[in-house]
Amino acid sequence: MINAVLFDLDNTLVDFRVMKDRASEAAIRAMIDSGLKLNQKDATKLLFELYDKHGIENQLIFNKFIKHVTGKVDYKMLANAIVAYRRMKQTSTEPFPHVRNTLIKLKEHGLKLGIVSDAPRMNAWLRLAEMNLTDFFSVVITLGDSKKLKPFPNSFKKALRALNMEPSEVLFVGDNPDRDVKGAKALGMKSCLARYGQVFVNETIKADYEINIIEELVKIIEKENSKLR
Repeated sequence: MINAVLFDLDNTLVDFRVMKDRASEAAIRAMIDSGLKLNQKDATKLLFELYDKHGIENQLIFNKFIKHVTGKVDYKMLANAIVAYRRMKQTSTEPFPHVRNTLIKLKEHGLKLGIVSDAPRMNAWLRLAEMNLTDFFSVVITLGDSKKLKPFPNSFKKALRALNMEPSEVLFVGDNPDRDVKGAKALGMKSCLARYGQVFVNETIKADYEINIIEELVKIIEKENSKLR
């Protein structure tokens, strides 16, 4: 019997790639307007190389970028980049199609819902708030809570304790086979691969289910729970 669904956040509920691309491009345009001597294409390439090196959620990425290009931190340029990034991020943080309706239907089935994300704590909550989804989730576990990235079991175990459920009662939905599917299966949860948001591919790790749109989850739950009737 499935009594709860846990979700990864980025690229599972929120279209993180679109948000990151748009916000980063806005920051670069602001830096160019402030005197950055790079064109948009070269600056974008360099910024994402720095994301790869320092982490996609690195809070000092624009400091590092400006210092890398100019040799020092230009605070006028930095301030304009941060403001432009934040403005675009807020308007570009959107759930994938059908997320809200699917969450409503899952709640109507009596399921508890939760988040297990590798995002920093405040970033995860901000994204949920920007999408107006905070009230759907009784459990939100982030990197700030677990201290370890998935597939380490820390975050999954914390979520199970918060739900007060056994792994067999939980379906985990995520876009990353190596982190989400592997981690959930290792603890005995059912797993579902969100193909629609998938960035990293590993065909050797098989989820119990795969979905191309999130609303397919409702039929999966109905199928799982009908087995016990």
